[in-house]
Amino acid sequence: MDDAARARDAACEALADVEPDQLREALEDRIANAAVTPGVLALVTARAVDPEVDPDAVVDRAAGVQLIYEGLRLTRSVAHEEPWATAATRETDIDADMDVLTADVLVSRGFALLACTDAAAAAVEVVRAFGRDQTLRDREGTDPAAATALDRNLEIDALELAVVAGTTAVGGDPPEELLTYARDLAADYDGEFPPPGRALPETTADRIADISDRAVSATDR
Repeated sequence: MDDAARARDAACEALADVEPDQLREALEDRIANAAVTPGVLALVTARAVDPEVDPDAVVDRAAGVQLIYEGLRLTRSVAHEEPWATAATRETDIDADMDVLTADVLVSRGFALLACTDAAAAAVEVVRAFGRDQTLRDREGTDPAAATALDRNLEIDALELAVVAGTTAVGGDPPEELLTYARDLAADYDGEFPPPGRALPETTADRIADISDRAVSATDR
């Protein structure tokens, strides 16, 4: 099984007991059509730092990262579209309410998966940063370029969380250079992450392994 499928399956498994069925199906549809770049990066990071790591020991962390990102991404979309302000029918209102509920469940299930890990504090900070950024974005007078930059912080923070989740899964904290690399990866994307089927750069694992090895060597001196 490849990393994308592994991350997607684990995210769906974390949602398997959600009721009612209509909500669970909405959640699963979101994950099925989502770009799982954050979840994949968590898996790639753990394996690059420790090639002997068992993927099953990391997959819940990858799913947690993915669920938090997807929930916040949906929240951002709903906030920008303001569907209630333009709702023409009761069905439109219901769809918007369902999106909000879906986003809340995604984030809460993501937190549940990371709560007892060394990535928990980083996950909390991602959500706090998202709230601050969106508050600033909505202030009167915010120019379009600044608004775009504030929106893009979610992708940056999601990939930072991914490398934190992956690195701490194998017993360490990510060096600052690795966090910088995660931010650089996010900058390579124009807006949201690409749709399913497009992978991280082929050099990602090698770059992470090199950064990790150099950080360990520097510590051992």
